[in-house]
Amino acid sequence: MRLANIFHLGVKELRGLGRNTMLLGLVVYAFSVAIYVGSKAMPETLNRAPIAIVDEDQSAVSSRIAGAFYLPYFMPPRLIAQPEMDLRMDAGLDTFALNIPPNFQRDLLAGRSPAIQLNIDATRMSQAFTGGGYVQSIVTGEVEEFLARHRTEKRLPVELDLRARFNPELNKGWFGAINEMIEAVTMLSVILTGAALIREREHGTIEHLLVMPVTAFEIMVGKIWSMGLVVLAATAFCLFVVVRGLLAVPVDGSAVLFMFGAGLDILAMTCLGLFLATVAGSMPQFALLVMMVLMPLQLLSGGVTPRENMPEIIQAIMYAAPNTHFVILAQAVLFRGAGLAVVWPQLAALAAIAVTLFVFSQHRFRRFLR
Repeated sequence: MRLANIFHLGVKELRGLGRNTMLLGLVVYAFSVAIYVGSKAMPETLNRAPIAIVDEDQSAVSSRIAGAFYLPYFMPPRLIAQPEMDLRMDAGLDTFALNIPPNFQRDLLAGRSPAIQLNIDATRMSQAFTGGGYVQSIVTGEVEEFLARHRTEKRLPVELDLRARFNPELNKGWFGAINEMIEAVTMLSVILTGAALIREREHGTIEHLLVMPVTAFEIMVGKIWSMGLVVLAATAFCLFVVVRGLLAVPVDGSAVLFMFGAGLDILAMTCLGLFLATVAGSMPQFALLVMMVLMPLQLLSGGVTPRENMPEIIQAIMYAAPNTHFVILAQAVLFRGAGLAVVWPQLAALAAIAVTLFVFSQHRFRRFLR
């Protein structure tokens, strides 16, 4: 009888979600459009940066420099006059503005060291950090080849034989897609479960459940398995259709192992969502709580930046968060093709945290119903 109650309570939650177009739209967006955007928009990568060049020398070497900027790192340079440079920078039209002074080639041939002015729009932080080094390297290379009268290949005393494993193309879009999927699993698990409880409180149906022959355990498990099933199904669709199919991200690891780890993470985060819903009094309060909890979890879990870059105290604290272990597991399985022998510590940690959160949330949920 208890299993039947849990099943029917979960079906009730699925029907309620089916009538909520906003939450359904959020699920579809998080596991499709957001994944595609996360794969194609990597702000730390220098890509199609707009650059303008003021060529006051009009010489062969200045033409060589202007022709050395091309896609995909830079947009084709726009040749402008000197008075336009500040106006275009103020308007945000150019990230880089290169000013080649008069008599630049003459000074080079005379053995002098003329200076070229490079203006950078530092408000575009991600491109400003890396773009200045790119521009300096390009200009230096063209000037050296011009003075040498031929293109030369630099011979270093030691040559590194680079082999990029797991991502031979060094395509940051692969990392972006997987990371967005991991974040969507964590976010939707909390939001769907918490919203289901808040929705029943606002509609007054929670009182109907209290007079029915069902227990708090059955109500709680019914919400967890139904909302968890939605997130797990959306994750499978995202992995096989969006990531592997649409974005063509090679995933060599075990999909079954990843989905099992995702199930444990979903169990832990749905319990957390129920706990937050019992604390919040309304949907706006629940949304604020989710922001306060999810943002630190997402930023400090290792998905956005490596955990090794964080203070040791933060690394130790974040071991108590389920999505930290899920990020480690997902990256190991999907990026490096790791098996059970490698990720079993993360699976054990996820299981322990999920059980702890379930017991704690059940205690809080009973108090909430009373």
